[in-house]
Amino acid sequence: MSLIADQTSAEHRAPPASDEAFEPVLRWLVFTGVSVFAAVLLWRYGLMRAMIVADRTRISSIIAALYVAASGHCLWRAIAISREAQVAAALRAAPRDAAAWAASLPRSLVADHVRDLCAKASGQGGGRLDQTLLLRALAESLAAPNKLGALAADTLLKLGLLGTIIGFILMLGPVAGLDGGDEASVKAAMGVMSTGLAVAMYTTLAGLIGALLLKAQYLLVEAATTKLFWDVVRTTETKIVPALEHPHV
Repeated sequence: MSLIADQTSAEHRAPPASDEAFEPVLRWLVFTGVSVFAAVLLWRYGLMRAMIVADRTRISSIIAALYVAASGHCLWRAIAISREAQVAAALRAAPRDAAAWAASLPRSLVADHVRDLCAKASGQGGGRLDQTLLLRALAESLAAPNKLGALAADTLLKLGLLGTIIGFILMLGPVAGLDGGDEASVKAAMGVMSTGLAVAMYTTLAGLIGALLLKAQYLLVEAATTKLFWDVVRTTETKIVPALEHPHV
């Protein structure tokens, strides 16, 4: 009955969600808003339309589609980290009874870490509580989904390089059968070469810009993930672990 009362009291004392917890989402929105504004300007002045028309391979369009999909994943990660940060903020305001408070926390990686600490402390029956392995597992769980960003950025770069190679193949293809004395043949070859050069340049440009913007987005999420992890470390080491090691103090 005492544990139930403590748990109920902990639920009533739970602090409201911290506005700072959703800072990663706000940063993503600002960054994406600026990027969309730049894209609208490029479309308004015909630069993006020229790229789409000139790129016969459609690699630039594929790069753009992959960039949008990866940006959506980055937003999902920003929201996930923000929700974890909410739990971490609630953990900092937790009462001394960590076990009762952990039971009232919503389902999350941070809350699961605290519950695992409580279970470990209960299982070993007192003494020094070492959370090193649990912290390693938490760090991996928080950071693992972010690795998709590096893969996506690398894929955009590789697609840009593939477009460069295809463009140069298209550009140099007519040279082998070129008749220097035939003016019509030279004009046709020059047209094909200019098309190949446009493919090479536009796909390279799309791949580089897409990869750089995507890396910048995930850098914001990774920074928020690192900050969240160290907040959890500080809170558990200074508050939760001492409370579990000395429950009657």
